[in-house]
Amino acid sequence: MKHKLIPYLTIALLAAIGCGEKNQTANLSISPDAGSNYKQGEKVSLKVSYPANYKADSVVYLLDSARIASRKDSSAVELSTDTLSLGAKTITAKVYSAGKEQEVSTNINLLASKAPEEYTFEVVKTFPHDTSSFTEGLEYHDGVLYESDGGYCNEGQHSSLRKTDVNGKILKKIDIDCAVFAEGITVIDNKIIQLTYHERKGFVYDKNTLNLLSTFAYTQGAEGWGLCNDGKYLYNTTTGTNQILVMDKDNYRTVREIDVYDDKGPVNNLNELEYIDGLLYANIWQTRYIVAIDPKTGAVLRKIDFTTLYPEDQKDPHADVLNGIAWDADGKRMFVTGKNWPHLYQIKIMKDVPPVLTKID
Repeated sequence: MKHKLIPYLTIALLAAIGCGEKNQTANLSISPDAGSNYKQGEKVSLKVSYPANYKADSVVYLLDSARIASRKDSSAVELSTDTLSLGAKTITAKVYSAGKEQEVSTNINLLASKAPEEYTFEVVKTFPHDTSSFTEGLEYHDGVLYESDGGYCNEGQHSSLRKTDVNGKILKKIDIDCAVFAEGITVIDNKIIQLTYHERKGFVYDKNTLNLLSTFAYTQGAEGWGLCNDGKYLYNTTTGTNQILVMDKDNYRTVREIDVYDDKGPVNNLNELEYIDGLLYANIWQTRYIVAIDPKTGAVLRKIDFTTLYPEDQKDPHADVLNGIAWDADGKRMFVTGKNWPHLYQIKIMKDVPPVLTKID
């Protein structure tokens, strides 16, 4: 009787071994390599690899959790990047075999398709600017300038919100709590929205009277920096990153994020913002550059060098960095200034055309 059991035990053992082989986890890999850089418009070849003895029923490819393609084998998928926003992208392959699922992931960085165009400027007119104002936000609206001035009282400064004419005359000014460092502002729906540096809150004022209407919790980042709007959404920079947050103008919640890149990589330290004719203009903190950004993709389209606007050898020792962009949409005038600068400049930007060298015979 014992001998009769041996064939059955052998069959059961072989079946168990067969099932074990089917349920084994395959050694999967995926290309391209993690961290690979591509420029917008380039095709990206996605391909999962697995052992020759592994039978895959299907492979599903996802881009940032959205399904983009499927295959019945390990053949490649061509990913088009023409319409994608810039920045880091996660690519995942889900491999199905005998009712089991395995995942393997990689990531790429999508850069701008070309280098930003180099722009320069000319000064159209110079206006006086209050040197006591540590400019953190600047906007032109209905014929006047609104300016957010940052500082802590225990550091010898005092935050304020002010309304001035272009000649620097203060039409109205309110001081802000000594423990608050005021940051970026924007004017929308007859209200002024103002961010704060470390205080994790924002203020809403009546545009005409500067009376405080309400406060709100600022949870988008550790620090509030620049702010502007396009009439529908608010755009916000925070903590010196290359990211611009798009916020709901009524509840101040983030609805999407813009990762800002040029053709080399991320463009960090985005600071004061202004929305001009469909583009986002941003000061690059601690530099003399302003960049123009496509809000749809995050690509830096223009780079403007303001080094000669207020040369270092002419600067007052108390003057700080370039910071402050305002746009007169009706008059098509662009204004720039800096922290504790003595002047507000109306400027015109233009392409930086290299000089033509004349051949001398």
